[in-house]
Amino acid sequence: MANPTPRTSPHFFLIRVILCCWLSSSMAMAASTYNVVNFGAKSDGKTDSTKAFLKAWAKACDSSKPATIYVPQGKFLLKSATFSGQCSNKAISITIDGTLVAPSDYGVIGNSGKWLHFEDVNGVSIRGGVLDGQGTALWNCKNSDKGDCPSGATTLGFTNSNNIIIGGLTSLNSQMFHIVFNGCQNVKVQGVTVKASGDSPNTDGIHVQRSSDVTILNSKIRTGDDCISIGPGTSNLWIENIVCGPGHGISIGSLGKQSEEPGVENVTVKTVTLSGTQNGVRIKTWGRPSSGFVRNVLFQDIVMDNVENPVIIDQNYCPRNEGCPGQASGVKISDVTYQDIHGSSATEVAVKFDCSSKYPCSGIKMKDVKLTYKNEPAQASCIHADGSALGSVQAQKCF
Repeated sequence: MANPTPRTSPHFFLIRVILCCWLSSSMAMAASTYNVVNFGAKSDGKTDSTKAFLKAWAKACDSSKPATIYVPQGKFLLKSATFSGQCSNKAISITIDGTLVAPSDYGVIGNSGKWLHFEDVNGVSIRGGVLDGQGTALWNCKNSDKGDCPSGATTLGFTNSNNIIIGGLTSLNSQMFHIVFNGCQNVKVQGVTVKASGDSPNTDGIHVQRSSDVTILNSKIRTGDDCISIGPGTSNLWIENIVCGPGHGISIGSLGKQSEEPGVENVTVKTVTLSGTQNGVRIKTWGRPSSGFVRNVLFQDIVMDNVENPVIIDQNYCPRNEGCPGQASGVKISDVTYQDIHGSSATEVAVKFDCSSKYPCSGIKMKDVKLTYKNEPAQASCIHADGSALGSVQAQKCF
């Protein structure tokens, strides 16, 4: 059986990146470099360097030729900062040898929703460095059920931006989401490390929504929520060689929160190891009417190590039973393939398909899915799901 790959290999994008890098290197002699220290930034981790970084960005953005913003070793304290686009050039490289630190008082940026945010940029690359969101105190506030905690700030966000490269970056202890792409095209993330406590709330590692042609490669994510979350309007997403855990796994959704919502299609998730996570590979939709959909998805070559819900489709998501009891999900799920999935489940039922009663899941394909519970074959539970099973698959009785 040929691999039912939903979209082209990321090599098409890598070739473009290589060409871009070659062109960039050929122009490197003419490129301008802006060291944030020369704009007043202090590497003591205490002095507010936000204005210095924004001044360096303004210079790079106004440059008519490729530009590099350089952050040397040391710790640089930054408050919320938005780096706006419509720049004069389409090649700004941010090279970080040091650490960017958020304020230790979560109230300073906790209500802003954003810490470091890029908007309407084109051709920005971020290489190396550490982003420390210092979110521990906010997590403690949220976990204490005080009720008066701010929602928190996303560490690194890109909105309405194109041709973005992030490589070798480490994100630590984000207040909320670590890295977010919203309304972006042609994005490559490679060699990223995300670290946060397993009990840190809402600290998704990488979140993608309303974006296309995004590639996430060779990354390690330890967090308290989804390692990678895939929101409405995502298409042509390639995820490969990811180590996840702790966390909530790799999730499409939640979808269908809005009645009118774009769908998710052409997603490949392959060569992933999930250890001790709440979920493995998940599709989650609200149990209420929606115009959304999920189609043409491949989960391939996945290793599960003591995962609570290794393979799950949940179309009856309804937090606190508000606004959806008794309703059926309108999100149509079709053509989802699970291939070469092995390992251990922390629960007896390793495969759970709880699909919409109004729009049953269709075209579900399973091949060589072998999951165990306490060294015995795990069980499967399937509701409103139609498809086929080949090879050694516990879910054969479902179809």
